[in-house]
Amino acid sequence: MAGGMKNLAKDTAIYGLSSILGKFINWLLVPFYTRLLTQVEYGVVTNMYGFVALLIVLLTYGMETGFFRFVNKEEENPKTVYSTTLISIAFTSVLFVLLCWFNLGSISDVMGYANHSDYVIVMAVTVAIDAFVSIPFAYLRYKKRPLRFATLRLLSIFLTIAFTLFFLLACPYIHKVNPDLIGWFYDPDYKVGYVFVANLLGSIITLILLLPEFTGFKYVLDKGLLKRMLKYSFPLLILGVAGVLNQTIDRIIYPSLFDDEQEAFSQLGVYGACFRIAVVMMMFTQAFRFAYEPFIFAKNKNLNDHKPYIEAMKYFVIFSLVIFLGVMFYIDIVKYFVGEDFLEGIKVVPIVMIGYIFFGIYFNLSFWYKMVDKTYFGAIFSLIGCAITVTIIVVFVPRYGYIASAWASLVCNLVMMVLSYIFEQKYHPIKYDLKKLGLYFAFALLLYALGNIWVEIDNMALRLLYRTALLGVFLLVIVKNDVPLSEIPVLNKLIRRK
Repeated sequence: MAGGMKNLAKDTAIYGLSSILGKFINWLLVPFYTRLLTQVEYGVVTNMYGFVALLIVLLTYGMETGFFRFVNKEEENPKTVYSTTLISIAFTSVLFVLLCWFNLGSISDVMGYANHSDYVIVMAVTVAIDAFVSIPFAYLRYKKRPLRFATLRLLSIFLTIAFTLFFLLACPYIHKVNPDLIGWFYDPDYKVGYVFVANLLGSIITLILLLPEFTGFKYVLDKGLLKRMLKYSFPLLILGVAGVLNQTIDRIIYPSLFDDEQEAFSQLGVYGACFRIAVVMMMFTQAFRFAYEPFIFAKNKNLNDHKPYIEAMKYFVIFSLVIFLGVMFYIDIVKYFVGEDFLEGIKVVPIVMIGYIFFGIYFNLSFWYKMVDKTYFGAIFSLIGCAITVTIIVVFVPRYGYIASAWASLVCNLVMMVLSYIFEQKYHPIKYDLKKLGLYFAFALLLYALGNIWVEIDNMALRLLYRTALLGVFLLVIVKNDVPLSEIPVLNKLIRRK
């Protein structure tokens, strides 16, 4: 039993860390994008990736989770489940590409790319491939092959980045020195389009590397099984669409809110770039989820034991506030993560980061409906949040610009957090230490105001020293009250050795 748990922990670490590392590596592309692309060009990238996130959810339509649900049923043949899922996703992916191809003009017009329909078809093919390969990746997880899973995932990301840097850095230099060498395939005016071409090439190579996972079994389409899988997966599709729209709807509809298309993409580029600075908080939330979700479900076999929930919430709030203060106190350095042309949007960072904290709290609160099998509440909360986001964006972005998008994100996450807490107290009440959590939050905001708003220090070195002292005060308070150094795993080991 102990060996099984050890292997489970190791596999979980590989899956989780490869996912987080992959997102982190992609995140590191932002400094290149914002120095090699204009505001408008990066706005196009931001807009297109918003569509990609939504389409991935639509084209997988919950079947990845459905695959895991049915492949582990004793009465089902795993190979039949796998082949049925593959055939279903392959059919819808190919159908999607064909629909895009035969309606490319009208789709491009609606999306705002009438003059660049090539962007649309390139990304359509890329998304279709990515949706399809999600199933063999799921099969690798089912077969307990975490190293191959992680290797291919990370290789796909590295290849995409390599192609991106090749087209945006190497090709312009080669074209300047010896244009005849690459003139047969490289067009210097196509700059932003090569970002999408790089993604397509990375996806194609990933598909080729996964070819061994498409052999060794007989392809069977079990219509009865497919019907049961679709019935199971459809609610997950609704939940997934609502969730992704909360995160991407502003990037999708932004260009349609302005009369001047260039202004729309310019503002979206600035907002998208500075928004990415705050994504460090989302990566922390994902890392926290990776670490605590198995812990919570393992510890909480007894639904009446609320201590794991309370502890998880406390530590999430504490460490997310530390990250918030760390980023904001050193924003004079952190801001150079984006190019100089994008620095005007740095004011969205604290708003978006606080919104992400609310989202993280909402995630922790979401355990209640997962544990009592009322997951439909997640879809309801997400749909309400999406409606709030769209309303704020449509009403206020044309008047106030991208700052309204940041506030939309914050308000959306705040409302979902509050709703989840209210219903949790009704269906599965947990007595969090709201007083302490509120005090920590208020104290962090007070220190932020003292460091970034109320006290002005012209000398950057002195300003950073002052803010470091404020961060030190916050750390001392949490160490004294809730995070003894001996309880931090790494430090605990060092103390024991001594």
